[in-house]
Amino acid sequence: MKLAPQQPQIHLNYGSLLAAQKRFGESESAYRRALELNPESLGAWSNLGVLLACLKRDEEAEKCYRTAMAIDPSYRNAPFNLSYLLLRQGRYEEGWNCLEARDWYAPLENYLKCPRWQNESLEGKSLLIGFEVGHGDMIQFCRYAGLAKEKGASRVSVLCHPGLKSLFTRLQGADEAIAFDEPFSASGWDYWTPLFSLPFLFKTRLNTIPANLPYLTAEPEKIRYWTSLIGQPQEDLRVGLVWKGNPKFENDADRSLSSLAMLSPLKEVMGVRYFSLQKGSGEEEAAHCAKFPSLKDLGPCIVDYSDTAAIVMNLDLVVTVDTGVAHLTGALGKPCWVLLPDYKTDWRWLKDRTDSPWYPGVMRLFRQPSTGHWAPVVAEVAAALQNLVAERRRHT
Repeated sequence: MKLAPQQPQIHLNYGSLLAAQKRFGESESAYRRALELNPESLGAWSNLGVLLACLKRDEEAEKCYRTAMAIDPSYRNAPFNLSYLLLRQGRYEEGWNCLEARDWYAPLENYLKCPRWQNESLEGKSLLIGFEVGHGDMIQFCRYAGLAKEKGASRVSVLCHPGLKSLFTRLQGADEAIAFDEPFSASGWDYWTPLFSLPFLFKTRLNTIPANLPYLTAEPEKIRYWTSLIGQPQEDLRVGLVWKGNPKFENDADRSLSSLAMLSPLKEVMGVRYFSLQKGSGEEEAAHCAKFPSLKDLGPCIVDYSDTAAIVMNLDLVVTVDTGVAHLTGALGKPCWVLLPDYKTDWRWLKDRTDSPWYPGVMRLFRQPSTGHWAPVVAEVAAALQNLVAERRRHT
């Protein structure tokens, strides 16, 4: 910067570096300096918008995105970033439209030989729903398979992550589930669609979210198998715990707990038996956490999400951070309490709500009061658990 202080790109890059380190004030100054040097820098306007959105300065963020869109309507980053802001605010009509600016599904689009569905009649037609992003995304939006069937589709196929294939064989409205790591034909369907385009194509609004639960079910044989390990229902509440997500997710450090020990206040609630549903990152803690010795570790026996589904059906409640298990529990129509970070809260949980219209009646959201502070959230969950135990005893 000292060698070329008049180069806006240098300030833009520096701002990105500072933002990644959460040095927000310095990052904002760097972005604004880049804009002083080049008022039409699309990257600076878009990146500044992202920063302001992370700081919950939504109105300012929206202006930044729209400025970039006005300068160059073909610049895809700005409407894509704006979509997250709009969707978090529940402004679904424009939000879904802006989300269409994404292009990460291009490799799949280039491979497939069938046309992309653009809301033509599905009567008697076959449709392939392509996979996008993570397991939780697939679980949340696979519900649209049922809507495609209601529109008259003769066959609906869902391309999904390998760990979801067994679970999705029981998906309402789907005729087949295909794992993306197995050979599949580039043709054979009348149409295909990216998963995230379905809310846009079906014109989903807050009051028209397809939320008939459950839309996923567990295999009866697997439910019986896990009953043999977990035990029959007793007086005590049976609660599943998940404290970490996929470490490859961009905001995982904020959405995940640093350790299982952070949930140890929950063990002070009498009348509750705890089971670990943790798989992958954090799984090893379940067997060796001195602060949670009563936790029963189920992780080593979990093969895929169909196993997790069967476990959930044996539980009274799941307490989890923002992961695929949260969406799975909701899709099964089982009670789920989700612990949400204050920083970069995912757009699908909307703003300030303690419930989710995507999983009505079963989902409860516990939000951090400020960035990085999980202790108040865990204390709130413990109090809610105590109340749930007391209520259960009043009705038995």
